[in-house]
Amino acid sequence: MAIYFDEVTQQFHLQAGQTSYVIQVHKGAYLIHRYFGRRLLNPKIEQPLITVDRAFSPNPDPLDDTFSLDTVPLEYPVFGSSDFRLPAFEAELHDGSSIVDLRYKTYRIFSGKPKLDGLPATYVEHENEAQTLEIDLLDETLQLTVTLRYTAFLSHSIIARSVSVANCGQHDVKLKRVLSAVCDFPNGSYNMLHLPGAHAREREVSVLPVGRMAQLLESRRGASSHQQNPFFALVSPNTTEDSGEIFAFSFVYSGNFLMGVDPDQYGMIRAMVGINPFGFAWQLKPGETFHAPEALLGYSQQGLGSMSRDFHRLFRTRLVRGTFRDQVRPVLINNWEATYFTFDQETLLDLGRSASKLGIELFVLDDGWFGHRDNDRSSLGDWKIDFRKLPEGLQSLEKGLRDQNLKFGIWVEPEMVSPDSDLYREHPDWCLHVGDRSRSLGRHQLVLDFSRSDVQEAILDQLTHLLQSAPIQYVKWDMNRHMTEVGSVAWPKDQQSEVGHRYILGLYHVLEELTKQFPSVLFESCSGGGGRFDPGMLYYMPQVWTSDNTDAIGRLFIQFGTSLLYPSISMGAHVSAVPNHQVGRITPIDTRGLVAMMGNLGYELDVRNLSSHDRDRVNEQVLFYKSIQRLVLFGDLYRLRHPNTQKDAAWMYVGVDQREAIATYVQILAQGNPPMDRLMLRGLDPIIQYEVSLIVHDLQYSIPENVLHVAAFGDELMNVGLVIPYLLGDFRACAWTLKAR
Repeated sequence: MAIYFDEVTQQFHLQAGQTSYVIQVHKGAYLIHRYFGRRLLNPKIEQPLITVDRAFSPNPDPLDDTFSLDTVPLEYPVFGSSDFRLPAFEAELHDGSSIVDLRYKTYRIFSGKPKLDGLPATYVEHENEAQTLEIDLLDETLQLTVTLRYTAFLSHSIIARSVSVANCGQHDVKLKRVLSAVCDFPNGSYNMLHLPGAHAREREVSVLPVGRMAQLLESRRGASSHQQNPFFALVSPNTTEDSGEIFAFSFVYSGNFLMGVDPDQYGMIRAMVGINPFGFAWQLKPGETFHAPEALLGYSQQGLGSMSRDFHRLFRTRLVRGTFRDQVRPVLINNWEATYFTFDQETLLDLGRSASKLGIELFVLDDGWFGHRDNDRSSLGDWKIDFRKLPEGLQSLEKGLRDQNLKFGIWVEPEMVSPDSDLYREHPDWCLHVGDRSRSLGRHQLVLDFSRSDVQEAILDQLTHLLQSAPIQYVKWDMNRHMTEVGSVAWPKDQQSEVGHRYILGLYHVLEELTKQFPSVLFESCSGGGGRFDPGMLYYMPQVWTSDNTDAIGRLFIQFGTSLLYPSISMGAHVSAVPNHQVGRITPIDTRGLVAMMGNLGYELDVRNLSSHDRDRVNEQVLFYKSIQRLVLFGDLYRLRHPNTQKDAAWMYVGVDQREAIATYVQILAQGNPPMDRLMLRGLDPIIQYEVSLIVHDLQYSIPENVLHVAAFGDELMNVGLVIPYLLGDFRACAWTLKAR
């Protein structure tokens, strides 16, 4: 049993993995947050709620001067009822007021986890994997019911939360803020860890002390964005990979979000997660229900590594769905950096021939195959073959690649439209826009209005015909522009603030229909690289192009930050040419390969022009990756050294049974006459003896056989460590394979 209710104390106790979460009904009306942290054995908290009379904090109970909604930890605070902190819920009523008074009404506890209508969410395959608690809060005057839903997973220290709002009254209610989760923490010293960034610099790790003012992370771009990821964590001071207490918050949503903390005057910290109220409102008519997206609350008392591995397992097995959830992914080549827009069928087949000889399994045709697409100024929205480049169509190209033992994939950007396109000329009102105001361009394109059902159906129809036109086995779904002039002619003036959220719901509808209709197609999400790397997209597309920055050293930072929350199987990671097209850096082919093996390996370069040395190395890389692929994609990740030091980076994957592992080390900057260094491994079975083999090239000195091949027990490898060989030059790398004897 994961959820208990004590009738005497009116406490709900949720136990999820190694965490407990306790809620109490106070005075029969108010939902109080009592505890979130290390798992408690007692199903109830014996100590009573202590309240103190505070100046300037109003009292809703005239008989109790010590009780104020402004000073107690609340489970779902609302605007207008004497709590001056940032609320979870705000609405505008038919009389123009904004006073909502939600009181506890009833609860339900049941096994399993229900679906969220029209929204991505974690799931269970068997009812005994989790229990769910639903608590109804009611404003009797408005007849407005807010239902808080909590799911406690038995095998994960993670609680899923969501909210629905039902209007059972006689008047419209304008929802202005419906956060998915709020959690009030008592006095404590915390740092806030989050993942800011930019295009080509996604998910940089930032840690800031929580001070005495609100610290809010948000996206206002219509997508989860490169600039902030919908994730943050409150961490105890001096938290490391292996120690420290962590409270993590992740949002299963792909649009505008608000996350962060609001400390109060007495040291209490309010953490919050939800749709960004910026530019948002929703007209809730009588009889209608609004569903807010899912928030995930995770807990670890054993550092960042433990938190990451818990989220990795949950996302990998109970967020990602479909045919490819438990399958290894093909090693691919993408033609973009090899040809850009300039290619014909023979060029592509020639590139495919060279790739196939190297063991590559999938050929992805990127931008430029449709309409009259010779640059990025035209043809988005016209998803039909450019017969100038491919006169025999996709079927002929696919057959030519299949004859070379290559599967075929294709790039699309279905959410966008070029002003120079047949679609735009026929339907100029199908883009996001506001009346006769100017329509700003980004990358010479506009955003289609996915809040409209006719736009959704038109795109579905085009993509269905495309995917039926040839045996396409992979789709890279891109989005290269954020939203401006967010308005729609399809919705009345009092619903214009719904368009941003309705766009995301429309996108989810299209993705749900496509993935159901084409279950054997592997979909990869992309938004200028990692600009929409979020749990919402992973629900439909099991992997994401991590960043347009393919430089191996830049990717260390990006992939380490990404790995804080997202599993390796979700990360697309490619080897590209040098000097790198984004930063101009020159790194060895071996380093580029080992860094790309942190996720789903691919190549983004012209393999026809490789030197014989590099061609041999790519062939060896592909063979080596296939030998460790299941370990990388389904094993447990341990980050051993962070690249933030600017000196080096190291990580390892350990099999579930701990009988196999792969560890990788990258030297960022070389030193003259360096000290002998050792790498301490993690996650091994201390009583298993492992055969350890060093894989390294371009050494400064020859390595004795007893360093190249070692037999050692797990406890020695984790405490004495492995000798790191001298590596000559910047940006050098090596790896070790470990197998139980």
